[in-house]
Amino acid sequence: MNIQAHILPAVEKLQYFSSQSKIILLHPASRYRSLVVSRLLSDASKRTYYYALDIDDINLYNFLTGLMNTLAKQRATFGRHLNLLSQDALYEPYKHLDLVLDTFLKELAEIGDGDFFLILDEFDRADAADDVHRFVERLSHLMPDRCTIVLNGRTLPRLPWLSMMAKRHGLILRDDELVTKNIYGAHNSESASLKVLSLGPGYVFLDDYLVDNWEGHLPRLLLFFVMDRPEVTRNQICETFWPDLNIDQAVNVFHVTKRRLHKALGIDILSHDGTYYRINPDVSFYFDAFDFVESLLACRHEQLEDEFAQWQRIAKLYRGPFLHGHHDGWIEERRSAYSLAHIESLLRIAEIWTERGNEELALLTLGRAIDADYSLEPVHLRLLRLYVKLGRRAEAVAHYRELEKWAKSKRRPLGSEVQQLFADITA
Repeated sequence: MNIQAHILPAVEKLQYFSSQSKIILLHPASRYRSLVVSRLLSDASKRTYYYALDIDDINLYNFLTGLMNTLAKQRATFGRHLNLLSQDALYEPYKHLDLVLDTFLKELAEIGDGDFFLILDEFDRADAADDVHRFVERLSHLMPDRCTIVLNGRTLPRLPWLSMMAKRHGLILRDDELVTKNIYGAHNSESASLKVLSLGPGYVFLDDYLVDNWEGHLPRLLLFFVMDRPEVTRNQICETFWPDLNIDQAVNVFHVTKRRLHKALGIDILSHDGTYYRINPDVSFYFDAFDFVESLLACRHEQLEDEFAQWQRIAKLYRGPFLHGHHDGWIEERRSAYSLAHIESLLRIAEIWTERGNEELALLTLGRAIDADYSLEPVHLRLLRLYVKLGRRAEAVAHYRELEKWAKSKRRPLGSEVQQLFADITA
């Protein structure tokens, strides 16, 4: 068996997708993941930095200390900003996460010119470290485009892969194949008796009946929270839902909430292996976020017989903002990711309508995208250009004036591109 013949395609796929994602996970089931890492390290065509987590990297302090010391040997100046942080921030980085993140980003920004990989090997050694997972999750949203983090380990990291994929911040490779189905290993079944719909107000149906006996909103939100990740720790749940309570109080409230969740559904929906909570693998379910993201990945990365129908299906799956009406921090983060993916589907639909010569439907679809997020200037640009193409300059001017009024109310200047387009329209 020619191992190199299998490794090369895997490396090429990783390099190809590195321009499309902030974080790439080498799936634990990959046969050649460690060999792929070795090949990357020996490839001089792209700068690569490497850190293998130590057995002591069970918290963010140890992880950052080990990472700084190792990368400083690969790049002498790495760590100079982090080492200037106050002792409070250095020794308790999780309590100063925003400051530590900003400082770490400065370190990454000063790593030479061009694109580079940062490999975090043996990442499963941080399995129990909630603060390390949160740091990497936040980092995925903020990293410079020229940096791609590669995660390698024996387990699936406890990150919100669904929303990260929706926002183009995360991808999972199994050797040379992109993982687009059964992302958490669970089989999503539309015929399941339990249906969990998160895109919109957040509905749960059991045998086609709406579940409404939650005894408060927390049991319902707990179900959505656990479904969102491969698995979660009890501390992770407590810090998310009851950050102002001490740990003993939070644990007590959690157990009450969990009992109410099981009572509402009539089944033990959460399983616990002594360390992690996850959705009971013996329970068949349908989760719309799985369907939404898997369909999205298929449209982005596969050759489909009817791409247009698939994009339309994605737009239909989006019944509204994620858990609309709730404003918890984790919910707002997911909402932003799914909203961007929804707008992506609308823009592609509008583009296809235009290619088919149906500009009226394209205009209506662009209007839906603008209604979804009025702040996205590139969408306004597309609408204005389509108005111009159709010779409807008066409508273009009226739309620009509305956009200009909105920008003034938000005290944010319009970009040069949209201003130049308006100048061309009125010339």
